[in-house]
Amino acid sequence: MAAVDRFSLLYSEISRSCSFYMEALAIVGAWYTVRKCVSLAFDTYSMLRLHVIPKLGGEVDLIKQYGRWAVVTGSTDGIGKAYAAELAKRGVNVILISRNKEKLEAVSRSIAETYKVETDYIVADFSKGREPYPAIKEALKDREIGILVNNVGMFYTYPDYFTNLSEDTLWDIIHVNIASANMMTHIVLPGMVKKKKGAIVNISSAACCQPTPMMTIYGASKTYLDYFSRALHYEYASKGIFVQSLTPFVIATKMAAFNITASKRSFVFPSAEEYASHAISTLGLSTRTTGYWKHAIGFTLGKHMPEWIWAWFAMYFCRITRKQALAERVK
Repeated sequence: MAAVDRFSLLYSEISRSCSFYMEALAIVGAWYTVRKCVSLAFDTYSMLRLHVIPKLGGEVDLIKQYGRWAVVTGSTDGIGKAYAAELAKRGVNVILISRNKEKLEAVSRSIAETYKVETDYIVADFSKGREPYPAIKEALKDREIGILVNNVGMFYTYPDYFTNLSEDTLWDIIHVNIASANMMTHIVLPGMVKKKKGAIVNISSAACCQPTPMMTIYGASKTYLDYFSRALHYEYASKGIFVQSLTPFVIATKMAAFNITASKRSFVFPSAEEYASHAISTLGLSTRTTGYWKHAIGFTLGKHMPEWIWAWFAMYFCRITRKQALAERVK
């Protein structure tokens, strides 16, 4: 009988202890739930503020806010060409920079005739290291640049393992994706500071959201741009300069040609024109955004996803894409 009494007392003590721990866990669970709900509400409000309210309130006067001239790098195709057109649509004069003179002439003429703005162009190959910048600096010295869009960038022919990339590819990505934004900003920013107004838009990528295997050097270069943009904004916001990091997911451009699905416009893969029309409306509102509401949902999910899950899906997608690309080469 005594043994039964002792067991009863032990059971009672364990029950009281479990009750305490359950209450503690309930409090932690409630705190976590409230925190996630508040975060979700804030993210939803931010998305509406960026992607819905600006569309309802009309277009911002970019000339008044930043200046009459904009410079866009990598502007003969894809996002760069579309963004330059969107700027011109809002009355901003544009200077296009790319390496193909014939394409530059054609795009420059088309934008000027369509939107009745002034256009100019500079031929420059950003893969040539320090070589193009003296000429660019000379060409821009008498221009009052209000907006700089560092769009020029390059990707691999298809996702691949780091050791399969040539040294030329590695250097080209570093020069084109990283050095160009640094040097173009260094050329244009002093004039903006002098006027106490201006905007710099750096086209990063959602690949900076989490480590993305088989896109390692590309993702790292875009992560650099994202960090560079955010830090630079803190440095120069008090001087009237707005610096924005755009972090889109896949856009149906030539850069996505390695994948048949991604290279075609769809619900989740917008055309460059569709993307640019959304992204430009976020200028001045957010220092870091995907620029497109559908991509914002994906970026938020990706940011909160465990790193190993993101990496697993990235490896799975990239391996399939690489296999398809290699099979196409054999044909």
